[in-house]
Amino acid sequence: MTQPPLSRAIQQLETDLGTELFSRSSAGVALTTAGNVLRDEARALLAQADAVRQRVVDATGPASLTIGSLADSAEHTALADAFRSRHPHVSIRIREKDLTDPTAGLRAGVVDVALTRTPFQTAGITTRILRSDPVFVVVRSDDDLAGRAEVGAGELAGRTWFRFPDGTDPVWRDFWTAPAVAAGAAGRGPVVRTASECLQSVLWNGSIGLMPMPHALPDGMATAPLKGATRSDFVVAWRRGNRNPLVRSFAAVAAETYRSGIADAQTVLDGTAQLD
Repeated sequence: MTQPPLSRAIQQLETDLGTELFSRSSAGVALTTAGNVLRDEARALLAQADAVRQRVVDATGPASLTIGSLADSAEHTALADAFRSRHPHVSIRIREKDLTDPTAGLRAGVVDVALTRTPFQTAGITTRILRSDPVFVVVRSDDDLAGRAEVGAGELAGRTWFRFPDGTDPVWRDFWTAPAVAAGAAGRGPVVRTASECLQSVLWNGSIGLMPMPHALPDGMATAPLKGATRSDFVVAWRRGNRNPLVRSFAAVAAETYRSGIADAQTVLDGTAQLD
């Protein structure tokens, strides 16, 4: 806590107690008799709080949170730092899922909260947008479409598109393969399960496909904006009706971290946002 809010907090505490806690003089600041009493009582209360925490852990086991994410998703260093600062005693488990399940384990009930990407079937699931990314056609850098200012869907006819396995969430599949279907090219390309496999299919097979572009591409690849393409939202998601306070806190910390774009956990909201 910086000096101005610390001074205000001390003044408020002195007002509430009706007595001075510090004697202030040109020689410095020292605790008064009342201040010494409060210090000793505070130490006892903190020790008791630690003991209560330990008794709860002994009775129920350590608090934990299971986070789902799509394989090959971006790093979340700022979010991890912020959440660990808020909840240093919580054990975190990570479960990565491939592109067949964009709910990243929420639908199957194997995770508490997910960092993932829409669209997908959202029945029973609440989402909060963290970032919205443009969608591009990904091609080899030596492709005629590479570097184009814009590409129309009609120009993609006859191309080989990477595709998703059977059983993939239909809303997700239709969003990413709609141009291939419109061009009559669906169902011909290599099957992919991760973002890395998508890129490798472009590099090795000369196939094309749609991807969100929050990061730079590897060497040998390029993008071309698809005319009329809808942006893809990166979201935090949880099962509707889940009242786990750690889920609520994680969603609030994620929203603030991505909004601020910084890793300083002291700037994160207190997690009291009203969530479904």
